[in-house]
Amino acid sequence: MSNAIKNQRGILDKLKIKKLNPMQEEAILAIHSTSDIVLLSPTGTGKTLGFLLPIIAELDKTCQEVQTMIIVPSRELAIQIEQVAREMGTGHKVNCVYGGRSFSKDKHDLQHPPAILVGTPGRVADHLRRRTFIANNVKTLILDEFDKSLEVGFENEMKDIVSLLRNVEKRILTSATQGVEIPEFVRMKNPITIDYLGDGISELQIKTIISPDKDKLQTLVDTLHHIGNNPGIIFCNFKETIQRVSDYLTKNNISHGCFYGGLEQNERERALIKFRNGTHQILLATDLAARGLDVPEIKFIIHYHLPLKSEEFTHRNGRTARMHNEGTAYVLKWKNEDLPDFIISDVIEDLKPASPPKPSSWATMLISGGRQDKISKGDIAGFFFRQGDIKKDELGVIELKQDCAFVAVHSSKVNHLIKTLNNGRIKKRKVRVVLI
Repeated sequence: MSNAIKNQRGILDKLKIKKLNPMQEEAILAIHSTSDIVLLSPTGTGKTLGFLLPIIAELDKTCQEVQTMIIVPSRELAIQIEQVAREMGTGHKVNCVYGGRSFSKDKHDLQHPPAILVGTPGRVADHLRRRTFIANNVKTLILDEFDKSLEVGFENEMKDIVSLLRNVEKRILTSATQGVEIPEFVRMKNPITIDYLGDGISELQIKTIISPDKDKLQTLVDTLHHIGNNPGIIFCNFKETIQRVSDYLTKNNISHGCFYGGLEQNERERALIKFRNGTHQILLATDLAARGLDVPEIKFIIHYHLPLKSEEFTHRNGRTARMHNEGTAYVLKWKNEDLPDFIISDVIEDLKPASPPKPSSWATMLISGGRQDKISKGDIAGFFFRQGDIKKDELGVIELKQDCAFVAVHSSKVNHLIKTLNNGRIKKRKVRVVLI
């Protein structure tokens, strides 16, 4: 068995993945054997792992500069890819840069350059123009969700990035959308296309719910009662609508988080963390949440507003029924409203009277210490078990960040844990423990 195969098996074991899917296997072969690749596959099928595995295998361990650049359309996707790469535990440094983050913080991280740099177009272009790191050794350029990163709003930044990365030898473009034209400035030459979009999401059911009123708020509440305790996302077209819908859900005792472009970055990140760890089972969001977010095990999505384009419908639906799990997309339609041609749903769901979803039994706590303090997830778990005196089933998901950590705990233990752990010590470091 070759070292590359052994290393790949070790990475998969760390990620608790037994077997790669056919798309990932084909992507790995293509990336190892050719220079220009277009990878098309539905949202949630594992494209990130499909390109990270071969790219990491080809990194030069003796090189101390950035070797791979990954450009993404959103800061959430940048953070997610950085997290996946770190969890692979390869020993190669990975950093992400994006707008809204302190530029000085970026410069500090880049003093010791990562092998892989992930970032949004504007921030990456800014670093390249200012020469905050040496780009001569960047041999691989990846445009993840390239249909978004090559949109008109990013065009100038993308042109600068491509022109300033003069030694690129391999280009990889990924998307969950077909038929996107690749501009000439990207410099793709006869790319190999790996297309798994035809596989679709066979386990996805699309159901229509008729609202008797043009204002669908009560129909939305009735729908959530009908669905019960399952994790899902409610999509609205406009961030201005989010607050109104959120207020109505709160009034009806339905716990939820909010995610949209008008929020501060830390608010958006915490909303996703609470959604992932089960503190909130429902996320109320704009189309910003329709792609590139790590939100597994979504049982349903609700189109509160009908999407304006077929691509939005596809990407929203791609949040559920991922990796061949079952899922349902509910379309809320006013009785006098016409569905767009791209929404095909022959099933009308009749809502049955039901009780509200039960409040989550989880809460999220913030610890003021993280990876930069040499604190591990094991250290945090031991801190909660030994000093917090809680049981194994009372500790949930731990998300470790550079300067802090987020811990899901049973909500009945919150007050006890604040009293016993706040200002306690992990590895001789005094940490704050608070509820968020």
